[in-house]
Amino acid sequence: MVQYYIGGENKTTIQKLLAGETVIVKGKGNSMTPKLKSGEAVIVEPITPDTMIKKRDIVLCKVKGHIYLHLVTGVSGNTYKISNNHGHDNGWTKQVYGKYVRKATTDELKQ
Repeated sequence: MVQYYIGGENKTTIQKLLAGETVIVKGKGNSMTPKLKSGEAVIVEPITPDTMIKKRDIVLCKVKGHIYLHLVTGVSGNTYKISNNHGHDNGWTKQVYGKYVRKATTDELKQ
């Protein structure tokens, strides 16, 4: 079984993604409900030159100094509008580090 780094919406998780590692992220808060619940573990893959990012994707990104696991709600070239699941816009960014793949399994969390 693959071993994943398990972290939150923070700089260490971003460093792992920048190093090419797929990670498990446990986001905090209710801004992504009902898509994601607070503390729910999800698999996030690093962004590569081949990664396609489109509206409605969930990404790990940095907007105005804050790190979020949030929705892409707009795309303009390689700049992305980031929002929560309740309609609040966080702003535009080019700093996208990872893309949500799926929810983590119980076995993946037992590492």
